[in-house]
Amino acid sequence: MPVPLVVDLPVEIAVPLHRPLSSEAASLRLEGSVDSFDPVARATELAATLPRQWCGIYKPFPNGLDQPVRLTLTDVQSHGQMLAVRGEMSLGSRNTSVQGNLNAKSDQLDLIPLADPLVEGLEPGGQFVGLQGLGLTGWQAPRLTNPGGRLKLDPSCGSEALPIRGLW
Repeated sequence: MPVPLVVDLPVEIAVPLHRPLSSEAASLRLEGSVDSFDPVARATELAATLPRQWCGIYKPFPNGLDQPVRLTLTDVQSHGQMLAVRGEMSLGSRNTSVQGNLNAKSDQLDLIPLADPLVEGLEPGGQFVGLQGLGLTGWQAPRLTNPGGRLKLDPSCGSEALPIRGLW
């Protein structure tokens, strides 16, 4: 005997369109705070207050010699939550123009040296990438065979006089 392919079933359940809220749903409250951080305002503030002179060292991996670095930012402009930075960088005995972007919300930095050639361990096509602004960045080389390096900068370039200490 063949089995019918379509079977009519009676529908006896009615779903109400409006249900009153339960006491649990009515007392639902959101706890916590709302993020009031404004990255656009921070970018505007950073464009005005970001130090223009940075000094530090670049250390190539694995056993490279420390290279003194001096970064001078000549142009800092805010574009939304991003800062466009341009300037000059001296790496060891070489000078190069640099340009990059700094995200005011996350402090992510991309800084590209534009000269060819650069100091040992740095090659054209690479960039300094950081997650702590200009303070600490790593060299991202254009080739996998280059192990990279670390650039540590500080906004005080030793212009302050050292305190005089007594001998006894």
